[in-house]
Amino acid sequence: MGKGKVIKSTGKWYIVELEDESIIQAGLRGKIRLKGIKSTNPVAAGDEVMISKNDDGTGVITEILPRKNYIVRKSINLSKQSHILAANVDRAYLLITLAAPETHLAFIDRFLVAAEAYRIPVTLLFNKMDIYMEEHLPIIDDIIEIYESIGYSCEKISALNKTNVDFLRREINKQQVMIAGHSGTGKSTLINALDPSLDIKTAEISVHHLQGQHTTTFAEMHKLKSGGYIIDTPGIKAFGVVDLDKKVMSHYFPEMRALMHQCKFNNCMHLNEPQCAIKSALEEGEIHLSRYNTYVDLITEDQTETYR
Repeated sequence: MGKGKVIKSTGKWYIVELEDESIIQAGLRGKIRLKGIKSTNPVAAGDEVMISKNDDGTGVITEILPRKNYIVRKSINLSKQSHILAANVDRAYLLITLAAPETHLAFIDRFLVAAEAYRIPVTLLFNKMDIYMEEHLPIIDDIIEIYESIGYSCEKISALNKTNVDFLRREINKQQVMIAGHSGTGKSTLINALDPSLDIKTAEISVHHLQGQHTTTFAEMHKLKSGGYIIDTPGIKAFGVVDLDKKVMSHYFPEMRALMHQCKFNNCMHLNEPQCAIKSALEEGEIHLSRYNTYVDLITEDQTETYR
């Protein structure tokens, strides 16, 4: 019996790094299910597990050790179930591009809500700074201002040109982090920039849809030579938030969390209630309209429907 770290799940089999840094392929004993988590994948990249070795050199996962945290999204086909993107995450990096593909503010907000709910700090990485025209730069600065004003760290980078990526090696050292974003935002290119020896396949952009072609089907964790682990997650078209109580959704918006105790009613939903501090802040420009619109969408949408 030994302890290991899940590097990759391919559905039936799991690739696990043991404490001696050897790699083993392992199956799952019976039906391991975690309390309170209805997910399509009970074991995720980043999980720490106990392994029993078989005579043929493979292994069996006998136990999933308690998680520090995890981040989930709505399963693609099963709208009532969740899919665990990664487990035991010290920090998440969300790659954002203004074009080819375009990252919408609602997508950023939904990802941040999930990260807030599972207590995962996030850095927003504005990638492909090498391709933007002069007129695009103020738009990026405006978006950065929205998120920096509520406490999120933002960085402009070019993964292709390796511009402003050195700080990531320092941050990731001795940590286990994840990277997320739409297909084509440059996740694989960034990981290659951080550690060229990994030589991860990168995607071509579809000219017709200006979307990236998927190169990662399952989340996979890579060990960086500079130290630390980075979990490369599959490209996400849309981020469906699951299992969050709509009555406390405002807790996951830092700018609302700071004001909601000033509302007249303790159970204020910040929609049409009188003397709502959130609505007042919105009218005064202290809360950005795009953020508030995402909040309203989250508390009014039918979570039984497949999120687009």
